[in-house]
Amino acid sequence: MSTAPAGADVFFVLIGAILVFAMHGGFAFLEAGTVRHKNQVNALVKILTDFAISTLAYFFVGYAIAYGTTFFVSAQVLSGADGTFEPQGLSLVKFFFLTTFAAAIPAIISGGIAERMRFLPQCLATVALVGVAYPLFEGIVWNGNFGLQAMVEAAFGAKFHDFAGSVVVHAFGGWAALAAVLLLGARRGRYDKQGRAIGIPPSSIPWLALGSWLLCTGWFGFNVMTAASLANVSGLVALNSLMAMAGGILTALIAGRNDPGFVHNGALAGLVAVCAGSDVMHPVGALLVGGIAGVIFVKGFEICQNRLKIDDVLGVWPLHGLCGAWGGVAAGVFGLESLGGMGGVSPLAQIAGTGAGVLLALMAGFLVYGVIKSTIGLRLSQEEEFRGADLSIHHISANPEHDLGR
Repeated sequence: MSTAPAGADVFFVLIGAILVFAMHGGFAFLEAGTVRHKNQVNALVKILTDFAISTLAYFFVGYAIAYGTTFFVSAQVLSGADGTFEPQGLSLVKFFFLTTFAAAIPAIISGGIAERMRFLPQCLATVALVGVAYPLFEGIVWNGNFGLQAMVEAAFGAKFHDFAGSVVVHAFGGWAALAAVLLLGARRGRYDKQGRAIGIPPSSIPWLALGSWLLCTGWFGFNVMTAASLANVSGLVALNSLMAMAGGILTALIAGRNDPGFVHNGALAGLVAVCAGSDVMHPVGALLVGGIAGVIFVKGFEICQNRLKIDDVLGVWPLHGLCGAWGGVAAGVFGLESLGGMGGVSPLAQIAGTGAGVLLALMAGFLVYGVIKSTIGLRLSQEEEFRGADLSIHHISANPEHDLGR
């Protein structure tokens, strides 16, 4: 009977890890449906390969940087035999859960650099980002490393609050992606000689929609099961996630003039933004946060693509970068008791923490992708890009039998 609570928590966190792992299928199909048909296979292979590389980089290096824990002990110790690790492998499923978060960084970036990025450079970037850069910020925010959270609390009366990763995961991935996209450059034919955008339609709205649905479903594991135990789980997080998602869908529907891509990404925008304060906001506050995020995504995507001429294929910078930063700041506003929240947050602390996350992500993105660009290069050749990443990298298309004319 004494082991029952630990076993229940193991199962609880494991289900959360599985739900967030399933979100990576959402990343894959969202990208596969958005890119052109000749790049669909590459989208699917990238996400799965990046997850495997992320797992190893986080296991051998990243987790130790973030939490000071390594796994180079016996299986008995890992299972909790001497009290170093939590009983029944609870520490291990927590690692699995956090691995799915870490692997979201390259999955987010993948959508921005789609259709013209070489495969090996992206794999190397994943090692550096998941093994070193992301865990540095994760450890600062979620483990109090370097005493920076204590400094923020002393200065502003509260620590930087990011319950489920609006900034730690999404903004970090989105702003690192912006650096990668800028270094990579636009796809060939995306803009004419006068700088006018040339539309490249999605290859499959149903695949795009499936990706969004998978992400939305898994997100309730992403947010709710961040509690890490049955004793700490909160239905408020679930309801706030639901309300933010609904708000993002409806405002993106209106601002995006019924465009299906905006609608399905609007759901994700709302969920990105609510992560940070989902445990402290009132549901009406979460609805507003998600609704504003839906507009931020639509307008941010249009400005990014048409005015700034930044060829971010899936709009990961406006979706994860801008909406994630908005969520970080919004947690310090809508989490206040005066606005119906739980309290314990500071607007200034949220601004400081969000700004630090954005700055670190930009620096990491420019450093990692800049070094790779200057050494082995980032882009496919003009001929390879024209042929498509599927044939150029993987030597097979999404519909090989159809290509043979049989």
